[in-house]
This record gives sequence, structure tokens and C-alpha cells, in this order.
Amino acid sequence: QVQLVESGGGSVQAGGSLRLSCAASGSIIRINTMGWYRQAPGQQRELVATMTSGGSTNYADSVKGRFTISRDNAKNTVYLQMNNLKPEDTAVYYCNVGLWQSGSYPYNGWGQGTQVTVSS
Repeated sequence: QVQLVESGGGSVQAGGSLRLSCAASGSIIRINTMGWYRQAPGQQRELVATMTSGGSTNYADSVKGRFTISRDNAKNTVYLQMNNLKPEDTAVYYCNVGLWQSGSYPYNGWGQGTQVTVSS
């Protein structure tokens, strides 16, 4: 069984920074793509950033130059460093992880979500 545990959300003023973490645990053989998505009230969940096992990254245009995704493969953890936060970044942030479990079973799951609130 795989667990994804997020941490690091909170409330900041515009221009501030936050760092999110998402740790995967369980019977993991190999982690593929790790990423972050967000969902604002009344909006659909949208991609923020992803990183493949090879280190390739993809960012939403709205966060390019402000957010940085990284991962520590030894810790099965993905991070999202968010700088120069804006009120429109306010949302619940979810990590998403694709991996292979023991027994060669694929898994794709979501973290529990962490609230990020940016005030003007």
C-alpha cells in the first residue's frame, strides 16, 4: 500500500514564499513522474508543475519563474518551492505521483491536499 503525505501549506502575504513537500511511502519499486496540482474554489484542478524520473520539468505558464519543483529520490519526496506568491495562487495544492509497486503493479495517486492562502 502506498501513502502520500503532504506538508508545508499555510497563509502568507503577497510576495512571500512557501515550500510544499510530499513524501511517498510503502512498497515502492520505482517512482516515475511526480507533480503538483492545485484547485481553487469553484475551479477545476489544474497542473502546476511536474518532474519526471529523469529530471525533466513542466510548469504552468502562470507559475514559471516563481515556482520550482524538485525531488529527492532517496527520500521518495517531491518539493514545490513557491516564491513571489500572488493572491491568485490561493488554492488547495495536491501532489500526484506515478510509480510501480512491488509485484510490478502501477499506481497513480494523490496526496491529501494542503491549503495555500495568499493575502494581498
